[in-house]
Amino acid sequence: MAAHVLRGAHVVRRLALQRRTAAAAAAATPPAVRKSTQATELSAAGTKYGPQTDELDLTFSDTRAAFQSKTTWEVLRGYLVFTLCRSRYLVDNNAKLMKLFRKVLGRQLFHTAMRSTFYGQFVAGADQNDIRPSIERMRSFGVKSILDYSVEEDISAEEAEKSEMRACAKPEELERSARADPMARYQAHREFADRRSQVQSARTYFYMNEAQCEKNMDTFMKSIEAVSGSTQCTGLAAIKMTALGRPQLLMQLSEVIMRTRRYLAELAGSSQATDVISQDVSLATVEDRLKGANSPEIQQWINGLTYDQKGLIHLFSWSGLIDTNTLVSELFRVPNLTTGRMEPLIGSLTADEEEMFKNMMRRLHHIFSHARDCDVRVMVDAEQTYFQPAISRLTMELMRKYNREKAIVFNTYQCYLKDAYHNLTVDLDQADRQKFFFGAKLVRGAYMEQERARAATLGYEDPINASFEATSDMYGSCLLETLRRIQHYKKYGQPKKLAIMVASHNEDTVRYTVQKMKELDIKPEDKVVCFGQLLGMCDHVSFPLGQAGYSVYKYVPYGPVDEVLPYLSRRAQENKGMLTKVAKERGMLRAELLRRIGHGQLLYQPRGNYTPV
Repeated sequence: MAAHVLRGAHVVRRLALQRRTAAAAAAATPPAVRKSTQATELSAAGTKYGPQTDELDLTFSDTRAAFQSKTTWEVLRGYLVFTLCRSRYLVDNNAKLMKLFRKVLGRQLFHTAMRSTFYGQFVAGADQNDIRPSIERMRSFGVKSILDYSVEEDISAEEAEKSEMRACAKPEELERSARADPMARYQAHREFADRRSQVQSARTYFYMNEAQCEKNMDTFMKSIEAVSGSTQCTGLAAIKMTALGRPQLLMQLSEVIMRTRRYLAELAGSSQATDVISQDVSLATVEDRLKGANSPEIQQWINGLTYDQKGLIHLFSWSGLIDTNTLVSELFRVPNLTTGRMEPLIGSLTADEEEMFKNMMRRLHHIFSHARDCDVRVMVDAEQTYFQPAISRLTMELMRKYNREKAIVFNTYQCYLKDAYHNLTVDLDQADRQKFFFGAKLVRGAYMEQERARAATLGYEDPINASFEATSDMYGSCLLETLRRIQHYKKYGQPKKLAIMVASHNEDTVRYTVQKMKELDIKPEDKVVCFGQLLGMCDHVSFPLGQAGYSVYKYVPYGPVDEVLPYLSRRAQENKGMLTKVAKERGMLRAELLRRIGHGQLLYQPRGNYTPV
């Protein structure tokens, strides 16, 4: 890797020999593109005529629009990094090689080499002060920031397994096989204890103790403060719920949600177990079904149901749970439809486990109340399917509490899941019926290989769509549903009721969104649709969007060099899996180098004059 960096100067000299070719290519540039690039040159040089807005080239092939925010060195660095990502040997062994280089080169020289390659490409800096220039420069070119402190623990697979089993399995479960249990999906299994396995693009938190969860909470809150202080309240922060508490509790809560769906189907006389809100069950139906059971306990349970004129919304008082007014083991109890006695849907929790759950809720409240006070939006990342029912349910209740005036809390929907559209529409209906603002991030998903392997091993249905095309169709369905509802709310005077982020590096998805926004009269300045991509990737999509007046974000990781190596390793692996897309961006970087050489712009200094939406 170091050798590649040292050859950077030679690359520039070699490219200089091709300036005639570059000049010819520039002369052959179509008039429409030349018009756009003339505008971008004005913005780069600064202008006295107010903020700049460029025409959007939906082919995403205009190299000037893509890279005018970068110095020539940064363009060269991107070209070198994507070239390195073409080497399967380097990528497959990147973690070992980085550790070796750190030992051989020494700390200072290793840091210099990393800042000249992967760290410089994918990480904005070491701390809040270090990242400020990058954030401000991106903002001047129309692109906002989602801040993410990307420090990860570099632990072995054996340590990860021990930590996960200790945190996710009760002692009596450690030695027994749960494969015959239909709820095995929501229990810990040793062969899948290292949740990093077969996952390239998502960070993993392992539970160490409650003190570590407190530190994670403090880190998230500092990220919110950094967003507020450095992005002029236009940025976003991201959190993972597994960082804030013992993951076993999320698995148990997910199991409760699945058992509740089965119970409701039995209560409603339905053959399909699904969400409460989807069943359209009235309060009268429940009372009639339990007609013979008149105990005070059952009457108290009926009084605690959440419903409106359309029917039931929830069987339990989730607000009491997230506000820590109710014990978990006391809340999830239902009348037995045969005996009439109240029975638990969840195994008994110890006093320590109840306290851990309260701690998790307290941490979430601290984060979101702080975000509300700082006027910063926070996205709750999606995780594995055995955590996700609990994560989504808690996130929706946090939305109900904190999204009363605007969307502060955003939930994430992984569209490679077969039930993504159903889950999204159920949550949209809840927000509509309970009258709170809704925020959603749409992604394709990060855990496909791991999820499929786990489903095959444990014997439950594969939750992932059968093909990339099916996932793209699912993404399109979810996107169109949200856009249509935005149009509906706008028509009836509630234009801010629903906000979405289209988090995708797929050019077709971005083009589709832009075209549908035009068809449905959803304007960028409505500030309800935004786009998101990772720092250092897909710049040829992000920056033209921002410079054309669309709301666009870069996911901005930061942290000390030594402590973000696991993150950098995953970025290298992800690029290996996206060779076709990376090939286009790499080719565009090379073309931009040639253009600058041909026009004598090697010392070009970016100066943006764009105002982000």
